[in-house]
Amino acid sequence: MSKAEKGQCLCGAVKFEAEGKPMWVAHCHCRSCRRNTGSAVATFVGLKQEQFRYVEGSPKSFTSSPGVSRSFCNDCGTPLAYEGDHCPDEIHIYVSTFDHPEVFEPTAHVFIVEKIPWLHMDDGLNRYKGRGREG
Repeated sequence: MSKAEKGQCLCGAVKFEAEGKPMWVAHCHCRSCRRNTGSAVATFVGLKQEQFRYVEGSPKSFTSSPGVSRSFCNDCGTPLAYEGDHCPDEIHIYVSTFDHPEVFEPTAHVFIVEKIPWLHMDDGLNRYKGRGREG
C-alpha cells in the first residue's frame, strides 16, 4: 500500500483512510473475532495508530473482553476495528471495510487452535497458535 487507501462501513456514515505499508495482514480464527463478524474467519490489516484516521463520522466502540475495544458503525452495525491493550500503538482494521481489500494480501493465520474444524484453507500461509509471535 503506497497511496492512501480509503474505506467505510456498509452505510457510509463512517469513513476512514490508511497510509503506508501495513505491519501485517492475517486471518484470525479466534472465537471472539468470529463472533464479532458472524463469519468463520476475520481478516485484519494491522496498522500503526498514526497510519490511520477516521475522516467522516465517528464509530461507536465497546469492550468485548478485558483490554480489548472493538469499533463499529452505530447506524448500520458494520464492524470496523480492533484495538487491544497488548498492542497500544496499533489498530487492526477489518480488510473488507476497505474500498479495495484486494491490495491487502494475507500472509498468516492466527489463533489457528480456535479454527472451526470444517473450515479448510489450503493457502500455504504460516499458521500460529496465538497472535503470531510463536509457532
